[in-house]
Amino acid sequence: MTQEINDAGQVPAPKEGVAAAPAANPKDAIIAALLELAGERNWEDISLTDVATRANVTLSTFRDLFPSKGAVLAAFERKIDKEVLDGISDELVDEPPKERLFDVLMRRLDSLAPYRLGLEGIFEWTSHDPMAAAAVNRLMLNSMRFMLEAAGIDSEGPVGVFKLQGLVMAWRRVMQTWFSDDDPGLAATMATLDRELTRGEKLVARAEDLSRLTSPLVSIARALFERRRGTHSSSRERWEDEEEKREHRPL
Repeated sequence: MTQEINDAGQVPAPKEGVAAAPAANPKDAIIAALLELAGERNWEDISLTDVATRANVTLSTFRDLFPSKGAVLAAFERKIDKEVLDGISDELVDEPPKERLFDVLMRRLDSLAPYRLGLEGIFEWTSHDPMAAAAVNRLMLNSMRFMLEAAGIDSEGPVGVFKLQGLVMAWRRVMQTWFSDDDPGLAATMATLDRELTRGEKLVARAEDLSRLTSPLVSIARALFERRRGTHSSSRERWEDEEEKREHRPL
């Protein structure tokens, strides 16, 4: 059955006395409801009941699927990750890493487009709540790890950690531009993304050079530490042996 759509492009709330049909996919309905509400209210003003009501599910169903709004947000990030990863092809395999990552992240923006208003509300929330910013940062680190891998860029090791956190910070700046970019072609957003990736590419190159320079020193320090720990262990074992001999020595 075709649903009626109002002028705002939304399905109107059911009239009083008319029961709404249960959500076909409660999990997706809860995610969509939270993102809608995040575009209408402050995050702190959205209750679990509000989300359940908007999603047309019971609180019991909500609790069975998610323990909190934060868990719903994490599920939303995984949903977007999957959409992006499912759409990745080999057509850019011969392109430079920066170009591959640019394509992956523009695909991500395409997937995020229906939720832009809600994401802007969440961005505002994290801008004045350090705890929220830290929690969302952890979510984004996980997502950006897969975005890097999708672009064929290594995300492991000390330099990988640097890449991940740097990309998360760059992504926030890209999103900030995106929220106010009304151009259908997203010219300003694309320019910001290109600039951020170019800057990141230079910083990563320096980090990799530094890692190569310090790698022998790290190996030497690790070997010295292991040797010193082994010496201490041997000394302790000898001391324990002497103590045991003294305990069993006849008076």
